[in-house]
Amino acid sequence: MPRDADVLVIGAGPAGSATAILLAYAGWRVVIAEQHEFPRRKVCGECIAAGNLSLLDQLGIGPAFRDVAGPELRQVGWMGATSTIMADLPACEDGPYRYGRALGRDRLDTLLLGRARALGVSVLQPAKVRQVRGSAGHFQCEISTGQGQPSRTLDTLIVVDARGSWEPGAGSIRPTPCASDLFGFKANFVETSLAAGVLPVLSLNGAYGGIVTADRGLTTLACCIRRDALQRCRQNAPLTTAGAAVDAFLRRSCGGIRDVLRHARLDGPWLAVGPLRPGIRVCSEPGRFRVGNAAGEAHPLIGEGISMALQSALLLAHELTRQPPVMIDANRADALQRAYVARWRQAFESRMRLAAAFAQVAMHPLLARPAESMLRCWPSLLTRAARYAGKARRAVTPIMSTEEAL
Repeated sequence: MPRDADVLVIGAGPAGSATAILLAYAGWRVVIAEQHEFPRRKVCGECIAAGNLSLLDQLGIGPAFRDVAGPELRQVGWMGATSTIMADLPACEDGPYRYGRALGRDRLDTLLLGRARALGVSVLQPAKVRQVRGSAGHFQCEISTGQGQPSRTLDTLIVVDARGSWEPGAGSIRPTPCASDLFGFKANFVETSLAAGVLPVLSLNGAYGGIVTADRGLTTLACCIRRDALQRCRQNAPLTTAGAAVDAFLRRSCGGIRDVLRHARLDGPWLAVGPLRPGIRVCSEPGRFRVGNAAGEAHPLIGEGISMALQSALLLAHELTRQPPVMIDANRADALQRAYVARWRQAFESRMRLAAAFAQVAMHPLLARPAESMLRCWPSLLTRAARYAGKARRAVTPIMSTEEAL
């Protein structure tokens, strides 16, 4: 029986759309199912490190990205309760781009999905994958497109899961709620006093975050806050929304944020999502591959979420396109899964451990205070930390040109 597609990609964020583009280059018939309309803002990072900008060129959106992205990110900072410490970001010496930039997810995701469409990828949007049955080579995927339309069944060889870690089906069963659960909050501001090209990290009691100027002069403020700290925020501001309570907490707890936002105006509402699920979930059954946050989510403190999403797409596409899709059966899918998981762990596992360590230091005052004292004495430690976090590192595998891929 003929298949409807070679692969179904669930989710059209950077990981999903990048996977679709790379597979389309290799001649695969790709369908993307995305549950949200674009453009939309999202609680997620907006920074792309310099070593990953070449991936955007390979994906075909490099010039468009550079036309609209925010200024080059040349400084990294630490904003604690009373101190703001700045240092130079390390320049990337490997590849054509030396410094990273930031672009809102409403624009980045739209660029990537538009490129996928231009390559012939079939896009179902808004659409939700309700169920996936079968096995590698013979998956039947039930997809609902809403608006009173009946569900349709898509027959495909493999499935790529590129959903957020908090979404149902994007990993293992959710654990029981606990005080240490992290919730993500994000808002955009105009008329802030944040200097262009600066990327400060926020260190707060029970929370951490970052602030950056991206496209159109919008300043994005994002943070992760523990469940118990969020509950305290709500108790201190019982008649406000969760976003407003977090806003008040950030201004009250961090002198640097208070100064940056003193004359700023909120552009749109505070967004929230969670609980987040930092950790590794890349292993799955043969024929069902996970990329982006579905595969493994690092603590967002190091601002590598989009870079890891793009790189994981590159790793997966590199494995899948070693042979034509018609060659993929259950045995071959199992071998591909094992090879992809091994390469994914090699690329990201140590980075995720480092992010977790940084996050614990930033969230706990007993750790943050001595760390802040050291940074005041040796600001260059921030430069070293950014280098260890991958800010000056090129993408994980050699990059083909678009012409070679085609």
